Amino acid sequence: MTYLARRLGWSAVVVWVVVSLTFAINELLPGDPARMVAGLQARPADVARIREQLGLGRPPIVRYALFLRRLVHTGPRQVRRHDPEHGTCAVVFGAGSSALHVDFGKSFQQRQPVVDLIAERFPRTFALALAAVAFQLLLGVATGVAAALWRGSRWDRALVGITVLGISLPTYLLALALQTLFARHLRLLPLDGYGNSFVQHLRGLVLPALALGLYGSAYYTRLVRDEMIGVLGRDFIRTARAKGASGARVVTAHALRNATLPLLTAVALDFGALLGGAIVTETVFRWPGLGELSVRAALDRDGPVLLACVLVASFAVVATNLIVDLAYARLDPRVTDPRARDNR
Repeated sequence: MTYLARRLGWSAVVVWVVVSLTFAINELLPGDPARMVAGLQARPADVARIREQLGLGRPPIVRYALFLRRLVHTGPRQVRRHDPEHGTCAVVFGAGSSALHVDFGKSFQQRQPVVDLIAERFPRTFALALAAVAFQLLLGVATGVAAALWRGSRWDRALVGITVLGISLPTYLLALALQTLFARHLRLLPLDGYGNSFVQHLRGLVLPALALGLYGSAYYTRLVRDEMIGVLGRDFIRTARAKGASGARVVTAHALRNATLPLLTAVALDFGALLGGAIVTETVFRWPGLGELSVRAALDRDGPVLLACVLVASFAVVATNLIVDLAYARLDPRVTDPRARDNR
């Protein structure tokens, strides 16, 4: 419990630092958010009126304090959008008049609660992250095991060379190549977009998930290969073979099982990063997730939306890191017990 409390405290500090830096950078960016809302041809009086409506006339430190104060607070269980006090909130949990609220404010450009935008976009980013990680695991583990079993052969060298190429290739270039092949030439999948039906959603998900999966699986291949080569030379593998275990059982039940701990760490961290939005991939494929939303918010100087996207992204990364740390503490007592470290 002490280890958990310490990790939770550091996680909260990390999220606060990331959000604070984002707020400061957003203040330093050139351009006037009120001017962008009013339009380039708007009169100065209209711009001043919009600036006052958006609360931009207050000093930055005051707006920062108001943002933190309203970020997490208590309020009624039922939220009504016309309520001036809690109209932009979302209820996290709780009942009665002491329910826990989260409030990101209202979008400057879209003039609607930011929590509604996040709630709309997050499931799409979650689906993309889940599909990409699943593809990374499927391809990365299979090729990594094959390269380890064929160590030193031409197949091993070919797989290692392909992984180096996959890691070095920019994501946007890989995305454009997939669009050219599967959408323009073969016409098997849509070029981009989200679609209007569930089937169209699934078809639109394939190419962005494939682009992210191919890039990530290259790293997984190298990781699984190196771990498998180390494990296959251990004494317990030779013992399993001496006892008559089949080759498939030695690989899956003994070698691969002991080589998956670093892989699980990489998977958790990748999934957390993708939950914050794959900015380049979502932009290229016009996938309406958090990554595409954050790019638009940065270009429009939409501060509340940008802060919300960064907060969700940082929380996802910190949460997955925390889960990995707790898993290590559970699986390896040396993480939290100094005596176990001394006696290892």
